[in-house]
Amino acid sequence: MKALTYIMNKAVLVSLIVLISIFSCSQTSSKIIVNSPDGKKELTLFNELESNLLNFSIKYDDLDLLLPSTLELSSNDIDFTKNWSVLNVEKASETNTWTSNFSELSTIPDNYNEVKVYLKSSTALLNIICRVYNEGVAISYEIPKQNNLDQISLSENIHYNFLEDYAVWSTPKRERRVLTAQGEYRKIPMTELQEGCERPLVIEVSDRVKIALAEARLVDYARLSYNKGTSSNYSIRSSLDGRMEEVKHDLVTGAAISERRKDGFKIHQKLPITSPWRVVMIGDSHAELLENNYIIQNLNPPSAFDDSWVEPGKVLRETTLTTEGGFAAIDFVASHNMQYVHFDAGWYGNEMDNASDATTVTLDPKRSKGPFDIEAICKYANEKGVKVMLYINRRALEGKVDDVFPVLKKWGVSGVKYGFVRVGDQDATTWMHEAVKKAAKYQLVIDIHDEYRPTGFSRTYPNLLTQEGIRGDEETVPNAHTLITMFTRMLAGAADNTVCYYNKRVDKMGSHASQLAKTVCLFSPIQFLYWYDKAPAAPIKNDGLWGDTKTIGNEPELEFFNNVPTTWDETKVIEAEIGEIGVIARRKGNDWFVGGINGTTAREVELYFSFLESNAKYIAKLYTDDASVNTRTKVKIEEIELTNTSKLNLEIKSNNGFAMQITKL
Repeated sequence: MKALTYIMNKAVLVSLIVLISIFSCSQTSSKIIVNSPDGKKELTLFNELESNLLNFSIKYDDLDLLLPSTLELSSNDIDFTKNWSVLNVEKASETNTWTSNFSELSTIPDNYNEVKVYLKSSTALLNIICRVYNEGVAISYEIPKQNNLDQISLSENIHYNFLEDYAVWSTPKRERRVLTAQGEYRKIPMTELQEGCERPLVIEVSDRVKIALAEARLVDYARLSYNKGTSSNYSIRSSLDGRMEEVKHDLVTGAAISERRKDGFKIHQKLPITSPWRVVMIGDSHAELLENNYIIQNLNPPSAFDDSWVEPGKVLRETTLTTEGGFAAIDFVASHNMQYVHFDAGWYGNEMDNASDATTVTLDPKRSKGPFDIEAICKYANEKGVKVMLYINRRALEGKVDDVFPVLKKWGVSGVKYGFVRVGDQDATTWMHEAVKKAAKYQLVIDIHDEYRPTGFSRTYPNLLTQEGIRGDEETVPNAHTLITMFTRMLAGAADNTVCYYNKRVDKMGSHASQLAKTVCLFSPIQFLYWYDKAPAAPIKNDGLWGDTKTIGNEPELEFFNNVPTTWDETKVIEAEIGEIGVIARRKGNDWFVGGINGTTAREVELYFSFLESNAKYIAKLYTDDASVNTRTKVKIEEIELTNTSKLNLEIKSNNGFAMQITKL
């Protein structure tokens, strides 16, 4: 087995050195150092190249953030165990921005220094690519064509070594019938990590430094996850998912029932191979990690097509699966500044039956007695300026998208939510991203549900607007857990939380004002609202399949849902105490929207508005929980005048929240 190691050292260099050289390479020791553009992060490669180990470490100012750590590649086709020598080093720097209509920022900085190191041993060729950003460090490897090989079988492990037993925010152990990407987080010492911990993995190095181990540009590789390591006293080991030979899922939760293979090679690919990026996100706080999470998208190629047709927006789920219900939902969406009506499982038969055919409308009688005329619904939606999305279980998609997508396009459908998707092994990953690419050809936007977590592919294929991979409102999560999600899972990118509003579970989760706040705090270009609720004119559905269904009312605070955007020009994380309190401000045009969610401890929140434009006046609508308000939802609305020097003190009770819309006068 061959081990590859990278060292990332972070140090403050004197100004003269920074100006003279961003890179240094000593051919005597073969040590290669790469600094971030701001000079604060430093990656060191190949401290011990005289051995067969390629190690890496990171420093951040005066802190040894990551001790010498090792990447191992193993294969029966290429021997990676011999000593390495450096053939060549290519250096590059990028100072750039790019724009997006689908992100948390409309203008995204993309600045880094890069080295590509060409390595040779007596048995192998290997290239290492390293980028050092102000926001973190990323490493990828290339295996060129060699030894007359057409393809290779490969496995990969990385051993991350740390100075102390830092606290980490971990998902559950990966086991049969356990959802990890949608699982509950726990704060534990890294020495208590268990197999299958999801990425990003947030690590609390100190009060002033937080990092997250992550993955970017995963499109045709096996998924990476984490476990407790054995390479040092305090280590974390990453590995790749093995194949699931027999694909079976729990028919209610979607959790995998079948076992994954732990032996054998995880990657089987034609040469040359380029790995996904292995990322260390670095910030001074949880707030900074979240504000800078665009590093994940930066590590993906630009948009592959003209994405002017891709429309983000707010969605109402229609559950009666009737033409009458569809028309009622369309009318509601059109009159409430929403963009999509979504029809969930059951429209093409039993979603769990492999014989169900998504090229037909064949209602599951347990879901609906009909009638359900999808073409008439799409025609009416188009007349109202509304788009239609359909749910399709993977059973009706795998191997069938070339048949399904043209039919959906003919009907006038604009989007698909993939359900019960397979994730983890290389085949599942490749199929999923190919399905997103094919959807773009038919101008279909995509929402991937269940265990899929993003690695930035939405930059290249923006029709992938959102995905689940989150313990969302369907799971009746308390505010405290949402406050963990905000600063762990959300580092990876958009998450479809399926906001509830009138459902009785809201009282268990938090409050109605905190539900309003979730549309700001949990970013998703496709934002499902009123998940269990129906439009007033829709038929009543009391079959129990959809939970505690309520009729959407006319409470005054619903104007916030009407007005809130789903994509943003600017994002500021105002407060970030993981699991305790989170306040995020986001701008769209001249308007700012603020969401605040509180955990179990009542507190006073001090809001400063320095993010507002100076010498300008604003009017804010503030939405808070107030039991004295005589509505179903008990939300109080106040108007406040603001400038960028204003300060506002809010008393927020346990498990409550607040939301604001700030409009420039």
